[in-house]
Amino acid sequence: MTALLLGALGLTLSLVVPGILANARWPDRAPAAAVVLWQSITLTAVLAALGVVLAAPEEVTRAAGSGQTVAEVAVVGALAVAAVIIVRLLVSLYGVSRRSRARRARHRLLVDLLDRAEQHRELGPDHLRVLDGALPLAYCVPGREPRVVLSHGVLQVLDRAQIDAVLAHEQTHLRHRHEVVMESFTAFYRAVPRPLRSRKPLDAVNLLLEMVADDVARRRVGDGPLRAALERLTDAVPLAEDVKPDLRGDARRRRLDRLAASHTPSVALNVAAGAAALGLLVLPTVILVVPWLDRALAAWPL
Repeated sequence: MTALLLGALGLTLSLVVPGILANARWPDRAPAAAVVLWQSITLTAVLAALGVVLAAPEEVTRAAGSGQTVAEVAVVGALAVAAVIIVRLLVSLYGVSRRSRARRARHRLLVDLLDRAEQHRELGPDHLRVLDGALPLAYCVPGREPRVVLSHGVLQVLDRAQIDAVLAHEQTHLRHRHEVVMESFTAFYRAVPRPLRSRKPLDAVNLLLEMVADDVARRRVGDGPLRAALERLTDAVPLAEDVKPDLRGDARRRRLDRLAASHTPSVALNVAAGAAALGLLVLPTVILVVPWLDRALAAWPL
């Protein structure tokens, strides 16, 4: 029964919950808490899968009335499968991180070579780079030596308040290390077998991180400059290599609608999302421990 419950939990979190949460609108009012909830859902799905692997052999051998040798072999096999799951996740994370670092290093070298330093001396941060090009775009290159990149077109179509909003947005991505969050979701997406994985967490978290950066920028410069800048900018490089390009237009519209609504953060939603995230992480452990505790209490001499 334990393995069955954990399996149902893992499949629900992998295949059902992502669609429901990705289509919900309450995360727009508490994007940081929603990111934590997505992280909890992902980690809980992994813990549930490991729980199935560890619980199933003992339950099967007990139901079949098998001997001690068979039980020991089943446990060893279960531990081997659990190790494969963990190693697969770690290898995926290493691969995504290595490719991302290499891509960012090449990009950093290019923007340093093409930088038009005379155009941004008065704009502020030392890691800012301005490139030739009429297309107005802005993005950041995270890492140990981060860069914020603007095109010359940005300086042509945005005023100083709008440029400050863009800089605040991109610097939030760098300061909060949003690329690390996206790399972890990308690694999980690639490690999960194709029939069991969903793109929705990857795309939803990418949008939520943009909203987190929007919130910091709007607190610094106000809704108006940020919204005007977002309306004029061209979609640039996403934080995750696997985010679909055709989703960026929808994400921009959702961000603009959110800025137009000018809502205040919801404390209740933040608390509820945090409680749900904590509860999900505890649930696999509870499902594993409760049957063992029942048997232990039944065998208690008193």
